[in-house]
Amino acid sequence: MDKRSIENLTHHADVSEKAIERYLVEQAKQNGLLCLKYSNPNMVGYPDRLLVLPGGGVVWVELKSKGRKPAKIQQIRIAELIGMGHLVKVIDNKADIDELIKTIKK
Repeated sequence: MDKRSIENLTHHADVSEKAIERYLVEQAKQNGLLCLKYSNPNMVGYPDRLLVLPGGGVVWVELKSKGRKPAKIQQIRIAELIGMGHLVKVIDNKADIDELIKTIKK
């Protein structure tokens, strides 16, 4: 494997949706939060994860690969949740996860 391929793999591992999701789960666990995977086969488009907070709050988290935006159906679902008073975050990098956890911990 050449140097460029290794750099691409390393970069991808840092910015892929799976890597960002794994980081969210790790950070939630380290900070005493539940991070549930949300999956409902009959209702597509809802955010990937649900952070369950002390005191009864929740944050819906839609994870994306670096620079990607939610699909149209995801935008509709996010707007629906926000319209019902839910907090929804769309995150495509680890720094935003750090910021979210820091905000929750305050």
